[in-house]
Amino acid sequence: MAVSIKSEREIEFMRQAGKILAKVHEELGKAIEPGISTLEIDMLGEKLIRQYDCIPNFLNYHGYPASVCVSVNEEVVHGIPNKNRILKEGDIVSLDAGLIYKGYHSDAARTHYVGKVAPEVQKLVEETRNSFFEGIKMAKAGNHLYDISNAIDAYISQFGYGIVRDLVGHGIGTELHEDPQIPNFRQNRRGLKLQPGMTLAIEPMINMGRADVEWLSDDWTVIAQDRLPSAHYENTILITDGEPEILTML
Repeated sequence: MAVSIKSEREIEFMRQAGKILAKVHEELGKAIEPGISTLEIDMLGEKLIRQYDCIPNFLNYHGYPASVCVSVNEEVVHGIPNKNRILKEGDIVSLDAGLIYKGYHSDAARTHYVGKVAPEVQKLVEETRNSFFEGIKMAKAGNHLYDISNAIDAYISQFGYGIVRDLVGHGIGTELHEDPQIPNFRQNRRGLKLQPGMTLAIEPMINMGRADVEWLSDDWTVIAQDRLPSAHYENTILITDGEPEILTML
């Protein structure tokens, strides 16, 4: 496994890529309301990314047909935007997006409420986000990769939620997906030792019910097998000599 250590110059490019993506997510979040189609969200995302002179890295990635993955309710990830898929009051929608700035990638996801949602669904979204922050408490040089995985698992398991096992976080840099893979569930091994200059995309995907997922016939959309809601929260982070730096937050 070859995990890239970024130079100071590369880190600065990654910072810029992350900062721009954070702004894109902020604008997308403001647009979420009942009545908007998932295709409109994608079109806005692509427009914003290109306005910053960046390239949407999801578009045509292994054939994916959009710039923003828009996943509604029981859809875990990789939902394909559609003009006929209209968000309604009480839905949740996960937006996963990334971009390329001067050859360097950023990747982040947020789950949004559409109007007022049920309290138990709101809790799922909040605890998924919280589990990311529990995980990155361990994202320090000298710790091991799976310390992050184990911290996410330890936090989220207390709620009885299902941690998706078929999809994991990843390294990121000049490629969207680099080594290492980063599970969100407990590992028996320690994994590699974390070093300053590593850039990682940490992304808990948490189901309200069971962890089991399945793929729809479009070969992209992943849904919770029991059709209960799913939430997703992701940031690109940098391992430093001290606390991790979150690159995709303003």
